[in-house]
Amino acid sequence: MKKYNSILRYIFVAAASLFVVTGCVHDDKYDQPNLDGYDCADKKGIVVPFAEVKSKYIPNGDTYVFPEDKTPNDESDDLYMVGYVSSSDETGNIYKTIYIQDALENPTHGFTISVDAVSTYTKYPQGSKVYVKLNGLAVGNYGTLVQLGVKLGSESKGSVSRIPEKLVGKYIFRSCGPKGKIIPKVMKLADMSDLTDQYLGCLIEVNDVEFDARALCTTYAPNGVTVDKTIGEGWAGGKYAKTAVVRNSGFASFANQLMPSGKGQFVGIFSKFKPGTSATTYQLYINRTEDLTMKTFPRIDLITESPCDFNPSKLTPKTVADIKQLAAGTTDWVQITGDYSLTAQVVANDETGNIYKYVYVEDATGGIRINMNKTNLYLDSRFRLGKDVNIKLNNLYVRNVNGEIQIGALFSNNTKFGQIEEAEMYKYFFDSNTAPRAVVPTERTISQLSMADVGRWIKIKDVQFINGDLGRTLTDGTNVTSRTLEDCSGNTVILKTSGQAKFGNTTPGGYEVKGGKGDVYAALSVENGVYQLWITRLAHIDFDAPRCDGSIYTPLPVIYSYPFAAGGFSDDWVAVNKLGPQFWQTSNQGNGINYYATMNGNAGGAGNNVANEDWLISKAVSLAGKTKAAVSFTTDVRYAGNALQVYATDNYTGDVATTNWTLLPATLDTNSNAFGDWVGSGNVDLSAFLGKNVRIAFKYTSTTSAAATWQLDDFKIKGQ
Repeated sequence: MKKYNSILRYIFVAAASLFVVTGCVHDDKYDQPNLDGYDCADKKGIVVPFAEVKSKYIPNGDTYVFPEDKTPNDESDDLYMVGYVSSSDETGNIYKTIYIQDALENPTHGFTISVDAVSTYTKYPQGSKVYVKLNGLAVGNYGTLVQLGVKLGSESKGSVSRIPEKLVGKYIFRSCGPKGKIIPKVMKLADMSDLTDQYLGCLIEVNDVEFDARALCTTYAPNGVTVDKTIGEGWAGGKYAKTAVVRNSGFASFANQLMPSGKGQFVGIFSKFKPGTSATTYQLYINRTEDLTMKTFPRIDLITESPCDFNPSKLTPKTVADIKQLAAGTTDWVQITGDYSLTAQVVANDETGNIYKYVYVEDATGGIRINMNKTNLYLDSRFRLGKDVNIKLNNLYVRNVNGEIQIGALFSNNTKFGQIEEAEMYKYFFDSNTAPRAVVPTERTISQLSMADVGRWIKIKDVQFINGDLGRTLTDGTNVTSRTLEDCSGNTVILKTSGQAKFGNTTPGGYEVKGGKGDVYAALSVENGVYQLWITRLAHIDFDAPRCDGSIYTPLPVIYSYPFAAGGFSDDWVAVNKLGPQFWQTSNQGNGINYYATMNGNAGGAGNNVANEDWLISKAVSLAGKTKAAVSFTTDVRYAGNALQVYATDNYTGDVATTNWTLLPATLDTNSNAFGDWVGSGNVDLSAFLGKNVRIAFKYTSTTSAAATWQLDDFKIKGQ
C-alpha cells in the first residue's frame, strides 16, 4: 500500500508542477518590466538648467564641449541635467534618440539627446527621471535642432555625433524613484514658431487636428522608408490654417497600419528640422499609435465619414475591357458615372523611374494605364508590384490618348484630361490587403501584337537591338529615348526609356545596350499606331545569347577617355581660335558637379551673335594593332545656329588649315529648344585610321545671324 501511495504522491507533484509551469502564462503579451530599484542611481552634483545648456550652442560657431570630469570619485562638482524621458523607442518610430523634458507636467523646456543605441525604452522608459551627466558631452545641432551628443572632431562646426552605445550608461542615469506619468503639454499647430522652440523635445498634445487628404487610406510608412505626412488644423480659403509634418519610420512596428482618417487628438514629440537655408519644418514624432485619438467626423475638410472602406456589395464590378469600351470610337474624355468597381493587378509601377506618375494594371480581359499626380507610387502599399488594387470608378474619366485608352481625371478647370490629384486618390484606390502575386507576362511575337495587348505586361522572345543601335547607350540625355528591337525575321518594335530612370543617363555615361539576343519583358503602349515597350528593370532586356546571324557582339574596349569632369583642358586637348572673340572652355552650369566642354558664339543677349570659328582637337591616340576602332561622345545644343562638325586626322600639322581632315558621320543633338537633352553619338567608325595615330576635332562655327551653344562630354576612343 505504501508503494502505491508513493507513486500517487509523485504523480500529484508532477501534475502540480506542470500546472505551475503551464497555467501561469495565458498569452504572448507581457507587461513592461518594473525597473524600479534596478540599475539606477540618484546623483548629486551641480544641476544645469535646460535653458543654460541650450545657450551654449552658438549658431554657425564652434561646437561647445562641457569640461571633462576632473575628480571622477567626487560627484559634488559633476554637471547634470535632470529631466524626465518624454519619448519611447519601443515601436521603433523614434530611432537612436532620447527626448527629455524638465517636468512631468507643464514643462518649460525639452531637449534632444543623440545616442548610438536602440531599445533605450528598456532602461529609460517614458516618464522615468534621468540624470544626464554633461561633462565631456557636446552641445550642437542637426538641422538647427539643438541637441546633446559628442563632438565629431576638430573640424566639426556646430555639429555633434551620437553618444557611443557603450558610453550611454556613463552619461545617462535613471533615478531609483518610481517613474511618473508624462502629462502632454497642450499646444496648437499655430503655436509652433521660434517662440515655442523651448518645448522642442517635449511630449505635446494637439487637439482638433487631422491628416490631410493625401494621407487618407494610406499606411503610416512603406517598409524600410521614412516618410512625412501632413497634419492640419483650422480651415480657411479651402486649405488648413496651419500644418506640421508627422515623420514616420518604415521600420516602426505600426508602419503598415492604416493612418487614422478622422480628426481628434494627436500626442507626440515636438521637434523641427531646417535644412540649410530652407524654411524651418516643425515635426511631430509618434511614440505609439495608441496616443492618437482621431476618429471624429465630419472632418475639418468636411469629409463626413471614414472614406477608407471598400464595400464591393454596393458596387457593380467592371473589367478592363468594359472600361476601354467606354472610350471606344471617340477621342474625347468620357466620365464614368456609375457605381462601378475594378479589381486588377499592378503589373508595372514607377519603382525604377522609367514610368512616371502612372501604373499599369491588368485583369483577365486586358491592361490599362492609370495616371496619378504622385511620385514614388511603388512605395504606396496599394500600388506594390503584383498587388491587387480595388478601384472605385465613379467620377473618374477614360480617354483615348494618341491611340491608348487611359484612366485619369480632369484638370485646369475641367478643360484637360490628365492625372488624378494625390489629394483625391483616397476616393478611388483601396488596398486589397492581399499578398502580391507573381506578374505573369502575356507571350507575344512582334508580329502578333495587337491593340488588345496595349496595357498588358508582355514577353517577346528572341529579339535584339538593331545594328544601328549597337554601341549606343540606352538613353540619350535625360529625356525619353527610342531604341529599336527586332526579331530574327526583321520585324521591329520600339523600346522607350527615360533618361530619368535609374538605368538611364542619370547614371554617368549611361548603359550601353547589350549586343546579344534574348527576351524582353515590358508594358505595351501605343502612340499613333506605333507599339512601344516600357521596361521597369534593366534585367528585362538582358540579351546574352548570340545574335540572329550567330555572331557574338563584343563591346569595343575603351582605350582613351576624357570626361572633362575636372574642369579646364589638360595637355590632351588643343583649343584653336581662328575667328571671333569666343573660344572653347569648360563649364559645370546646370549640374554643379561634372564639367563639360562648351562653345558659344553669342556675346550676350539677342542680336549679339558673333562670327566665330573655333576648333577643339584631341591628343593623338594610337590605333596600332587594332582591327576595329570607334569614337563616341555626347552633345547638347541650344539656340539656332550651325551644326557642330566632327573630324578625324592622322597627320595634324599644327595648323587646322593645312591638315587633311575626314568628316565623321556622328549623331548630334538636334533639339535646340532646351538644354539638358544630351544625345549620344553612338560608335562612330574609325576603320580608316586603323594602325595609325588618330586625332578627333570638333569644329564650331557661328555667324552674326545665328550662334548656337554646343556642349560636349563623355569623349571616348575605343578599339580592339
